[in-house]
Amino acid sequence: MDYNKITKEDIEVLIDILDDDRVTLREDINEDYSHDELAELKAFPEIMIEPETTEEVSQVMKFASKRNIPVTPRGTGTGLCGGAVAMEAGILLLTTSMDRIIEIDEENLTAKVQPGVILMNFSEKVNDLGFMYPPDPGEKSATLGGNVLTNAGGMRAVKYGVTRDYVLGMEIVLPNGEIIDTGGKVVKNSSGYSIQDLIIGSEGTLGIVTEITLKLVPMPKKALTLLIPFDSLEEAIGTVPEIINAKIVPTGIEFMEKEVLLAATDYLGKEFPDTSAPAYLLLKFDGNDKKEIEKKYEVAADVCLENNAYDVYIANTDERQDVIWDTRGALLEALKAVSELDECDVVVPRNKVADFVNFTHNLEDKHKLRIRGFGHAGDGNLHLYTLKDDLDDETWQKRNKAVMDELYAKSREMKGKVSGEHGIAIAKKEYLHADIGPVQLGLMRGIKNTFDPQNILNPGKTV
Repeated sequence: MDYNKITKEDIEVLIDILDDDRVTLREDINEDYSHDELAELKAFPEIMIEPETTEEVSQVMKFASKRNIPVTPRGTGTGLCGGAVAMEAGILLLTTSMDRIIEIDEENLTAKVQPGVILMNFSEKVNDLGFMYPPDPGEKSATLGGNVLTNAGGMRAVKYGVTRDYVLGMEIVLPNGEIIDTGGKVVKNSSGYSIQDLIIGSEGTLGIVTEITLKLVPMPKKALTLLIPFDSLEEAIGTVPEIINAKIVPTGIEFMEKEVLLAATDYLGKEFPDTSAPAYLLLKFDGNDKKEIEKKYEVAADVCLENNAYDVYIANTDERQDVIWDTRGALLEALKAVSELDECDVVVPRNKVADFVNFTHNLEDKHKLRIRGFGHAGDGNLHLYTLKDDLDDETWQKRNKAVMDELYAKSREMKGKVSGEHGIAIAKKEYLHADIGPVQLGLMRGIKNTFDPQNILNPGKTV
């Protein structure tokens, strides 16, 4: 699709809407803004802007619509699929200056925030007030707006669900600049089609979210973590369905292998309680009743020991738990520190996770490419990373493409899905289209065309 290039007059209009300090020209844009965490997909915008209010976003979109200029929304750029990269140049619209926590309503257990609020900062704020925002993706420096637009999940999804389950309302600027409100401080809503649910997970292709109303829950009084070593990852993950079938619901069930764990401890410079085993499960329990939590973890521990776990280590202090979960949260950064990589974020039925992991080990041998993984064993979401190491570019691209093709094909075979929480954007379009088929793809494109007939908002992504 043809778009207009930005002219000197366009720059003057944008400066008039915002101001000099919040408009950056192409020659002054830092290279960091040409890519997200995927890194290999790079494209510079012609101009970068930093609105602070809904009205400013609305004026920008009205102008962009009138001039037929593409606009790419971006938070902190922590995505892994190229979703925040301005592939058609145009305007890069940063939401990071829209970072106000507008309200925390303790009576209704809600919070209203702007999209640029950082997850970590928000969680700390509500925790200090005795509440919890349950979605807990590994990248704590992501914005809440980015979490909403990818429907981020995280390490508490087994018990609490994903971001979609905590969005009560939104203020949205449409591609033509019009402003709409959805939902609000209500716990039930069956009022027509859910525009809000279309926006969640849309990766900035349908509208720009400028305010979000989120549901909070009371902070659990007690928490406890189990670190459980196994002889193999297949053995560890194979235990998960039995834990679930024991009628206990951990807050989270994570898996990781020794090599990735050691990379993370080196990266953080912290000692981990145990690094002797080839693979580990991490189980977390929370609640208000200490005896009830102990009863649940004892059942889980027995199941693991019956399935050949080496031991069960109990972390029942904040300090011990922080070390374990900080290490889990650093696994991706640790891998990125040692090699260029690509990522596969498939989700499969929980009882298929062990089979899928075993399949990846076979792929390593078949394609002579190192694959390392970790993820959410409790909800079937695997994060698998192919490592370039010292391969030349041509060999890396050829082997990586072959591995990715087989990973996504295996996911389809197991009735899984292309992405559990990282989205589609550019990197996974090919695999999404193969997965959903022409009828669903046509419906998605019809939705995109209804919201954005000019295709100016984050063009080229998802559909």
